[in-house]
Amino acid sequence: MAVTLRLTRCGGKKSPHYRVVAADERSPRDGRLIEQIGTYDPRQDPPLVKFDQTRLDHWLSCGAVPSETVGQLIKKVRRLAAATPAKA
Repeated sequence: MAVTLRLTRCGGKKSPHYRVVAADERSPRDGRLIEQIGTYDPRQDPPLVKFDQTRLDHWLSCGAVPSETVGQLIKKVRRLAAATPAKA
């Protein structure tokens, strides 16, 4: 079973928000999922992206392949985390 990290669409008509999930690559977009690991809300300014970092790292270490969009979101979050100074 090949696992992908991808988006599933939530929300109403013309007001989307997305969940970042780990799912079997054969399942449909809004179909069966293994685990929800984050959220993405593109309607906020700036767009809101949240990940459960430990679960994200777990799935990536197990060989899960992120979709193109999720890969870009992961890069964006990691870049922002590196630029933001850690709190004491």
